[in-house]
Amino acid sequence: MPDIAAALDMSGPTVLQIVKELREARVVCEAGEFESTGGRKARALAAVRDARYAVGIEITRHHIGMVLTDMTETVLKYERTRKPFVCEDEYFKQLGEALDEFLGDDGTVKEKIAGVGISVPSIVDGAANRITYSRALNLYDIDGDVFSRYIPYPCVLLNDANAAAVTECIADSQLESMIYLSLSNTVGGAVVFRQDPAREDASGPLNSVFENMYIGKHWHSGEFGHMVIHPGGKTCYCGKKGCVDAYCSALCLAEHTDGYLERFFDRLEDEDAELMEVWETYLDDLAITVDNLRMCFDCDIVLGGYVGSCIGPYMKELQKRVEEKNIFEGNGEYVRACKYQKAASALGAAVYYIENFINSI
Repeated sequence: MPDIAAALDMSGPTVLQIVKELREARVVCEAGEFESTGGRKARALAAVRDARYAVGIEITRHHIGMVLTDMTETVLKYERTRKPFVCEDEYFKQLGEALDEFLGDDGTVKEKIAGVGISVPSIVDGAANRITYSRALNLYDIDGDVFSRYIPYPCVLLNDANAAAVTECIADSQLESMIYLSLSNTVGGAVVFRQDPAREDASGPLNSVFENMYIGKHWHSGEFGHMVIHPGGKTCYCGKKGCVDAYCSALCLAEHTDGYLERFFDRLEDEDAELMEVWETYLDDLAITVDNLRMCFDCDIVLGGYVGSCIGPYMKELQKRVEEKNIFEGNGEYVRACKYQKAASALGAAVYYIENFINSI
């Protein structure tokens, strides 16, 4: 209790009262005792894992992914099925049916679902729970209720890169500020500003990742795919020339292997001369992008999305290129591959409701 009181800057009696209320609400429980330091053994407390559950749904152009999590914010169950997106009532009806099948017949779990977060590759107006624009899904100005009309739980729409960034922060609770660069069929990202717990002027616990997400005035933050790195270069789908998206999306690689990104990396591993040349050029363009982000934000950069999930074996090559451009620290270790290679966006979307529940206690 003294450690909890000190961390929260509260009095001992106040902490005891709060813990009592949490135990009565069956949110925390005793989890054994610590070793004695000479006096009475301190009791260990832990969250009741099944106090609440949450579901995350990741919708892409061709697939639906679903994740179930509990108070531990870990993946309890994950399924991904091929389902081309169409903005029709039948699709959303089948989405609700798929969720019900995913949860199964365990009524106890269904009764404790705090909510369903829906991750979409879109610009999302969080205040209105509305998609303002999505090139990937070919949507414009769509109400979020359209997605949840057949889902019997509270629902919220979340940008896929923002949701994935949340998952990366869960993987490293000590991570300070971070740029998440999503390298999928389009290039996007997220900006997370977090307090460094190691700093001498840091006080109190880290806030919820969602509270530290920089969204921007018009919900456009993190649209890194539309930074220009080659003025007058390739035409981007947005109409501008030389955008990052035209050089660093997963499609830039997959187009050389009949649309299959995994096949590209398989052949790269086999030292296919043609693809090795493509990859060298890709790394050069990615290094420019990463260096620009570092100059703007001076924080760690995590590579996610389809390419980020495959780039691990080649990170040294990228870091070397980044190091050559780093005029300050002289190294490229600030950029790394994502830790969550699967279900990142779905888990982050589910965590939204777990954190909402925790904050409501």
